[in-house]
Parts: sequence; C-alpha cells; structure tokens
Amino acid sequence: MSERRALRRRIRVWLAVFIVCLVLSGLTAFPLVHELHWTEDLLKSSASPVPEHFPALMEWITRVRTGLDEADAKYPFVLYGTDWLAFAHLVIAVAFYGPYRDPVRNIWVVEFGMIACGGIIPLALICGPVRGIPFWWSVIDMSFGVIGVIPLLVVRRMIKQLEVLETPVRTPAPLAGPAV
Repeated sequence: MSERRALRRRIRVWLAVFIVCLVLSGLTAFPLVHELHWTEDLLKSSASPVPEHFPALMEWITRVRTGLDEADAKYPFVLYGTDWLAFAHLVIAVAFYGPYRDPVRNIWVVEFGMIACGGIIPLALICGPVRGIPFWWSVIDMSFGVIGVIPLLVVRRMIKQLEVLETPVRTPAPLAGPAV
C-alpha cells in the first residue's frame, strides 16, 4: 500500500471515529428526560457507591432530573432547545463527510471543528455560572472541547502530510537562451 493511501486510510479512520462520537452525542440529547431517570435509578441502586461517596453529584443529578421533569410536564417546548442541540451535532457530523471524501480540499472543516472545540471553553466559563451550573460540571463540559480537539489536531497534521505527498513536484522550465 502506498504511503498516500495508508495516510488517507488513517485520516478516514480518525474522522469516522469523530463522526460516530458526534452522532452518538447528538442522539443522546433527544431522550434527556428518560436518560436522567435511568441515570438516577442506576446511581441509587444498591450496587452504586455514588450516593455515599459523591453526594454532591447525586444531588445535582436529582436536581437536573427534577428540573427536566417539571419542564417536560409544564413547559415541554423548553426541551425543544435540546432537540436543536441534538440536530446541530448531527449536522456537524455530516459536514465531516467532506474531509472524509477529500481531506486536503476540505481541511477547513477540520479547522472549523477545532475552533468549535476551543469555543466550548469560554462558553462553559461564561454561561455555566450565569445558568447556575456547578463549576465541576462546567469542567466536564470543557473536557469535551479538549478531548474533541485532540483527534482533530491529529487529523489536521495527517492532512498536511497528505497535501505534501499529493502536491506535484514542479520542475522549472528551461531558460530560453538569446535569440540567434
């Protein structure tokens, strides 16, 4: 297998993993109410050490579940915002098909993703306190940006290597001598 083909294959594997993670992240934003019930039930089970060792986490999960239950019962349209969050993840995942198909030409999508990952940090630091989100939860949110940018940095570096391999070497045209 040629170096170019191997590099292109590695790029596609990294992008496929990134796309799958975006899709899964998006799909899990749809059933939030049910997910919080399942999470709370799992954490409250007798096999879980969470209530005893992490009471603040348990209180937070219960608070969020209660808030979602009340919003779902009285104001279900509020949860429409999380549907749009889910949709945005799915749309961004589709955008990464461009670099999957033609990495060099569509490197801008990878760079856009890197900027988006970086944007998570100021968003969490500004909006978290405004919305009453505990700092440790904002740190978890920020970790998605930090973790998400790692494969994109790897992919960008590989795309730059591929670009060098795909750029034809140009030989200078011979200089014309004096007319005789």
